[in-house]
Amino acid sequence: MSPLLILGCIGTYFCFLLLIAWRTSRNATSASYYLGNKASPWYAVAFGLIGDSLSGVTFISVPGRVASAQFSYMQVVLGYVVGYVVIAQVLLPMYYRLNLTSIYSYLQQRFGRASQKSGAFFFLLSRTTGAAARLYLAANIIQAFVFDAWGIPFALTVSVIILLILAYTLKGGIRTLVWTDTFQSSFLILGVVLSIWAIARELDLDLSGIVGAVRDGGNSQVFFWDWQEKRYFWKQFLSGVSLAIVMTGLDQNMMQKNLSCRSLREAQWNIYAFTGVMFVVNALFLSLGALLYHYAGVTGVEIPAETDKLFPLVVFQHLGIFAGIVFVAGLTAATFSSADSVLTTLTTSFLIDFLEMDKQATWNERRKTVLRHQIHILFAVLLLLVILAFKALNSQAVITAVLTLAGYTYGPLLGLFAFGLFTKAPVKDRWVPLICVAAPVLCWVLNSSSERWLSGYQFGFELLILNGLFTFFGLWLARERLPRTV
Repeated sequence: MSPLLILGCIGTYFCFLLLIAWRTSRNATSASYYLGNKASPWYAVAFGLIGDSLSGVTFISVPGRVASAQFSYMQVVLGYVVGYVVIAQVLLPMYYRLNLTSIYSYLQQRFGRASQKSGAFFFLLSRTTGAAARLYLAANIIQAFVFDAWGIPFALTVSVIILLILAYTLKGGIRTLVWTDTFQSSFLILGVVLSIWAIARELDLDLSGIVGAVRDGGNSQVFFWDWQEKRYFWKQFLSGVSLAIVMTGLDQNMMQKNLSCRSLREAQWNIYAFTGVMFVVNALFLSLGALLYHYAGVTGVEIPAETDKLFPLVVFQHLGIFAGIVFVAGLTAATFSSADSVLTTLTTSFLIDFLEMDKQATWNERRKTVLRHQIHILFAVLLLLVILAFKALNSQAVITAVLTLAGYTYGPLLGLFAFGLFTKAPVKDRWVPLICVAAPVLCWVLNSSSERWLSGYQFGFELLILNGLFTFFGLWLARERLPRTV
């Protein structure tokens, strides 16, 4: 594919996003921006969450890692199913009962302002660095295949991407994102399905041939039972439960769209529908990875040292124009969908949890709108600066460390909400920020030395559970001792 054709695909895709934004942002108000006027159709939210839960990194990395991890990720996905049931039956009823805009307002009602700001801070830190790292990695692919050929600098490429995202999120907020995410999820799923079809066509495989190639390729083992390694079933399954709860149910970015549904019942339907589609989509990603390695083995394609590059390598150099267009559409959908809603939800959390704008009765609508636009643009600039910092460091190890750090920040949220839901004890609110910092630090120390201290044991995703337990225990130590009553 020529760079001009790739750029044309991206431009056409973005024109459709602008059209959706224009249609949905007319007469938009603060109620539209934050919660879509509480009128979002549950089926649109459910389908749009697919694009929001994946990213450009997922689109490229999950198929590339099949050779090393095989299908062990499905053990995590099975845990997701249980976690989403908990969200639907426990968290959503609470959020709707309290009529929340930012879910961290619950922490203020339960513990105090310091707790609310601690939860919001960890969300802001995690989502800003995580979104920047993911957008950086996806933009690098676009830069390598398009703009390097024209001598356009990476800084300009990323600046344009963020400006495009600003163009369709600044005014409409959640009301726009519900529909743009639905559009992008469609292209993301089409990208996977049509990529599988393109590989099958090249290898002259029908449906049964595809199933046989995936099953017999040596990369499709799902369950692992060695308790010491990271792929052990119970580690992955329980981690999947906790990951679903914290990265969806305790994450403002994922919950804000759920809270825009017309009712609690529709929000619950949305979660259950999303669960089914998510299970199928992850199985498709892994099957695509198995087919990529099968294709490489049959045709003699050399596997790159960085397996993330296998998918784009096969597509652009071996599968032809149609497969290339499909890949670009899917990657663009994954890139935009993982970054656009972040700006809206970061803005929401900052305004509600730190500036407490919902309590400013003397502010008129115009002042609130101007401030909201300013904060939205500031977060876009911050995202750009973090991405450029990653480029300046130019180290894959740094990006991996940042993504790992983002994972650590969800542990305190798990501990805070668990303590609030499962106990009735008040805590000394001023100690909460210190506890939320100490828990991830303890986990990092333990993870760094686990093989030496625990006879070769390697932590995987279950470190998140331990992080939450450390936070829970710290809150228990900091609880208020109420006087005995007669």
